[in-house]
Amino acid sequence: MGRPGWLGTPCFLLLSRYGHSLRSVATWPITGVHQACPVGGDTRDVAAEYLDHPRPLAFAHRGGAARQPENTLLAFDHAARLGYAYLETDARSTADGKLIVFHDAGLGRATDRGGRVGQLPWREVAAARVGGTEPIPLLEDVLATFPDLRFNIDLKDAGTIGPLAGVLSRTRAWDRVCISSFSGRRLLAAQRSLDRPVCLAVTPAAIVAVRYLGWPGRAPARGQARSGALCAQVPPQIATRAFISRAHQLGLQVHVWTLNTRAGIERALDLGADGVMTDEVELLRDILAERGQWHPRVLTRPGETSLTPVKC
Repeated sequence: MGRPGWLGTPCFLLLSRYGHSLRSVATWPITGVHQACPVGGDTRDVAAEYLDHPRPLAFAHRGGAARQPENTLLAFDHAARLGYAYLETDARSTADGKLIVFHDAGLGRATDRGGRVGQLPWREVAAARVGGTEPIPLLEDVLATFPDLRFNIDLKDAGTIGPLAGVLSRTRAWDRVCISSFSGRRLLAAQRSLDRPVCLAVTPAAIVAVRYLGWPGRAPARGQARSGALCAQVPPQIATRAFISRAHQLGLQVHVWTLNTRAGIERALDLGADGVMTDEVELLRDILAERGQWHPRVLTRPGETSLTPVKC
């Protein structure tokens, strides 16, 4: 997630700009989220929805950007070893159509190189190092490296739409991704490009409609909630108690980003948020553990640790 440009925009402009209803999606059998468990047996063929994990969901924002170089295999591995089941990340396209895990349009802030991602071929982007040390990974490699984790993927540019279907198909990751975007048009285009349904976050227009439920935009918001859109992902100033209650009435989970303080995290949880995204992955884990709400994934790699033992 990043800093959206729509927070201060008048509601009627947002509704006119992004107010597209998501097309209905069929129900497909989905597999691949669960892993073999020595206690409960092999559950890899059991259908599982992306959002079926016990709530509140804990998301490692960009893999946990406060502790490791953001959006890198190192960051994702660190969060996985802590027990995180959900990782938030970003997707951008290179000039030659490669889908990479990277937030910014330019390389300058996060890496040791300059240039705009969309104007460079993958060969040049691959030479950059996040924080001066870590390579920028391909989305396909990330999904293949962590087959037991679930990813919230923010599509950052229009060039991501074309390659996305192929990446999800080759990794069979339809059931363990949720697609989001600050562009409603991009989100719709991505949905239409996929040959299998996936979890979707609602558009900015739907968020506005939920925030101001009495507006005529109420019907479009309900329409999106009844289609492939299953969650509203919002900053804390939007995630009021009233907003969360209205979203729940429409069948939407509410995930709040990006919360990096104890006060902010606890406030969102007290208001009833269904998920929290954070850079401070140890802090969120500790707070949830204190509240009896830390639900780590099944730890399967040597050396993995978690505050709470997991029973399958």
